[in-house]
Amino acid sequence: MARKQFDLIVFDWDGTLMDSTLTIVKCIQAAARDLSLPVPRDDAAAHVIGLGLHEAMQAVLPDIDPAYYPRMVERYRYHFLSRDHEISLFPGVHDMLQELSQNGYFLAVATGKSRVGLNRAMNDVKVLSLFDATRCADETFSKPHPAMLQELTRELGQDMRRTLMIGDTTHDLLMANNAGAASVAVQYGAHPADQLAACNPLYSAQTVAELHQWLSEHA
Repeated sequence: MARKQFDLIVFDWDGTLMDSTLTIVKCIQAAARDLSLPVPRDDAAAHVIGLGLHEAMQAVLPDIDPAYYPRMVERYRYHFLSRDHEISLFPGVHDMLQELSQNGYFLAVATGKSRVGLNRAMNDVKVLSLFDATRCADETFSKPHPAMLQELTRELGQDMRRTLMIGDTTHDLLMANNAGAASVAVQYGAHPADQLAACNPLYSAQTVAELHQWLSEHA
């Protein structure tokens, strides 16, 4: 195998590994409907995916009484919990992760999900054993703050310059930029390709298969 460019590969979860974008959008909209608040458009709801839950609700409905935000979070969680068993990994993700793990990369997750939510999702799709470390938004600063990547590299004893962040939102790519890590975008998640390109990722994959091939050849 050619000499590796990276030692640590960090993945976002929702919209990057997990096919959950549409479900999250619908749950944000249902939460707003429950509270008789303005219902965000699909693109507005998709744009806040990747942020911590409280930050996401503030961003998607910036003009409401702040007292509603905790209730939005509670209603969102109610709707998401009723549907999260329907969500699966994107086809090809499990094989890609298994191959990367076997090839000696450290693998990690940096996500806007809560710790409870991520652990449940990883258990459900049986990938817990493939990851060396994970960081969630309720444990540290929300993206695009660099803290998640800083903490993961520190925990695993890795060099930020040999760390790659992979995500479907500008929040992921800007976090990598802020931390001094490299990034790769995926175009099949929450944010449009032109917004991802503006963050200067090394590569932008249209499919999991393209991502897998790029990682095999270049990571």
